[in-house]
Amino acid sequence: MGRFDFLRELLASPQVMVLEELQPSSALAVLSVAAFCGFVIFLVYRFFNRGVLYSENFNLLIIMVSVVTAFIIITIGTNLVLTLGMVGALSIVRFRAAIKDPLDVGFLFWGVAAGLTAGARLYTVALVGTAFIAILYIAFTIVRFDKRNFLLIVRYGNVAEAAVQTRLDEIRHKLKNKTVSGEFTEITVEVKVSKNNTDFLNPLKQTEHVDNVVLVEYTGDYA
Repeated sequence: MGRFDFLRELLASPQVMVLEELQPSSALAVLSVAAFCGFVIFLVYRFFNRGVLYSENFNLLIIMVSVVTAFIIITIGTNLVLTLGMVGALSIVRFRAAIKDPLDVGFLFWGVAAGLTAGARLYTVALVGTAFIAILYIAFTIVRFDKRNFLLIVRYGNVAEAAVQTRLDEIRHKLKNKTVSGEFTEITVEVKVSKNNTDFLNPLKQTEHVDNVVLVEYTGDYA
């Protein structure tokens, strides 16, 4: 008997080819749980997203990822040949889209995990895991919401260098960038703002020879 004869006979067996009979009601239950978990993730990302820009398309993608992952799992769980073929097909898939915010990767993995557990019919694990991660993420977001990082951009005449520096010494800051062009200087510093308190901008704006003061939320993607 050859080396692969046993495997050939195994795949030829009808009992092995069909691992489980898939019922429409069972498939609908799996997809419903996956869709529900994806919708919970959708709501968490929609209302507690910490990024500068919110992407509706990316948020809808999370729901699709959960449902499609569950659909794949219940498909490959019913037939051994489909399982082997699906593994080979998925191995050649390449995703080219760049994800700028590292936190978005976590949401994608969250959607995949929800789809995997729902597709494996571990409904309790899928629901409890999704709820636990949602509560954990919301709790961390609320705790960090009172103090956020911002970029303070100040453009002023060179003669106001000392006055601007004096104003900046009154707040806790970290220098990010400084550009000197002709008679003007532009500096970018990182500051922490608590409870949206921006009163420190008024003294800077009122400083003589200060041309412009801009405050932008900083999420770590500044280059």
